[in-house]
Amino acid sequence: MKAVVWHGVGDIRLDEVPEPKIQDPHDAIVRITTSAICGTDLHFVRGTMPGLAQGRVLGHEAVGVVEETGPGVRNFRPGDRVVVPSTVACGVCSYCRAGYFAQCDHANPAGRRGGTTFFGGPEAAGGLDGLQAEYARVPFAHVGLVPLPESVDDAQAILLSDIMPTAWFGAKLAQVGSGDTVAVLGAGPVGQCAALAARLQGAGRVIVVDGVEDRLALARRQHAETVDFNAEDPVEAVLEMTGGIGVDRVIEAVGIDAERPVSGPAADALADAQEEFDEERGQTARVQHPGPHGTWLPGDAPSLAARWAVDLAAKAGTIGMIGVYPPHADRFPIGQAMQKNLTLQGGNCNHRRYIPHLVDMVRTGALDLTPFVTQWAGTQDAIEAYEDFDRREHGWTKVALDMTDTAAEEEAGGRAPGPALRERPTDAGRGGQDALPLPDYDELPLGALQHRIRALDADALAGLLAYERGHAQRTGVLELLTERLRQVEHGSGPSGGNPAAPHPEHSRSRKGSTVTPATSPEPMSPPPHGTPDQSGKPKGDRT
Repeated sequence: MKAVVWHGVGDIRLDEVPEPKIQDPHDAIVRITTSAICGTDLHFVRGTMPGLAQGRVLGHEAVGVVEETGPGVRNFRPGDRVVVPSTVACGVCSYCRAGYFAQCDHANPAGRRGGTTFFGGPEAAGGLDGLQAEYARVPFAHVGLVPLPESVDDAQAILLSDIMPTAWFGAKLAQVGSGDTVAVLGAGPVGQCAALAARLQGAGRVIVVDGVEDRLALARRQHAETVDFNAEDPVEAVLEMTGGIGVDRVIEAVGIDAERPVSGPAADALADAQEEFDEERGQTARVQHPGPHGTWLPGDAPSLAARWAVDLAAKAGTIGMIGVYPPHADRFPIGQAMQKNLTLQGGNCNHRRYIPHLVDMVRTGALDLTPFVTQWAGTQDAIEAYEDFDRREHGWTKVALDMTDTAAEEEAGGRAPGPALRERPTDAGRGGQDALPLPDYDELPLGALQHRIRALDADALAGLLAYERGHAQRTGVLELLTERLRQVEHGSGPSGGNPAAPHPEHSRSRKGSTVTPATSPEPMSPPPHGTPDQSGKPKGDRT
């Protein structure tokens, strides 16, 4: 089978590796339909998170279909469609039963004090092969899988594997409550979802800080207030926005690969700290192998996000840290935090605790995650997708990987789409038009539409294109349908080639570097405030 494999710092490859097998009665083998690239994966390639074994399959996010189960798995059977939580837990120990799945006593081979175990991570984190592969072995599958309803497709479900639960956990750590003013550091995928989670947990204002404009634009689509740290000093800007007080809660979603501002007053304010940050980077990424095109560069200000988190918080405020820091990271402004009576909580997400509730929120329409998957890449393009994501290129906020794009399936006659991707029954007569292959076409968000049309043939795409030209004329959709039709007509549709359609805001040739932006889609509506938390929080547990 094909998989993305880590061979060393700065060296990842798409390799052919053996298919996994059942090793324990509680194992399951899952055929992966969709995986994704996470910032944590980049830490391994950049060298800021050491300890991976050469040959380790990367990735800790997946949606798929159960292929085989061990005799100890009583609640799943072959054919079940599932999302895989990123962290591994037994479901039996006292920590799991209290909701602290990330601190399971039994998942880590190092024993009770081993800490979090997750897919595609270092030996100290369990040494498990990851999920950027065609098949994966899932330990403790009776707990380590969450069933998906037909209505939750891969475009939404992939963000339920890690990104959205981590964001939800971050808002819980920060103790976000009704009316709070919340700052989110980082507008990557976790930061975007953290802004959404803060609103859903009752925040009155959400301020997002980042230095990448297209990511800030995505945050503004969910009506967050934004601060560009390359244009203004984020601490001074937030203080001005809050009457000199600071924010009630901070969610730090950046971690060890933080970047210094390259311009503006914040860059000037940090000029004297350059030598200190360089020393930190040398201690954090002790092995570095930058790529030839500006890839695999460790962050040049490892402690900056933590420093800004403390600076932004009001006195007696709280900070939830979900940005990844390796065990050897030891720089934190503890004295300043003490002086302000801050409460700090951080850690790895207890994914299994939150995912079932979040699946239900997506199913009922209370949560729409499709805007946050901004790129789809086929298996054959996985390494180049890593590079684009690493360079933070325009439009590459979150990358999903279609793991069904394989030569074997092409030879067998093309992709057999999963249950949520099959063409739906037609809905005839809308606006005098012929029947459309997607009955909910007019209501589909752009991200969901981008995913659904990958299973359509040329005739179906042409019909949608004609309907769009004559009726809806939504921003970005004409470009999306036109490009997908072109791909199918040139042999890269469902019966061969890469089924991943480019995002309309960032169409690029894989043989060149041309970036063609298009007008942004319509803004997302803000989520309702104060949606109740039904995550099963154990008695006395604050997170």
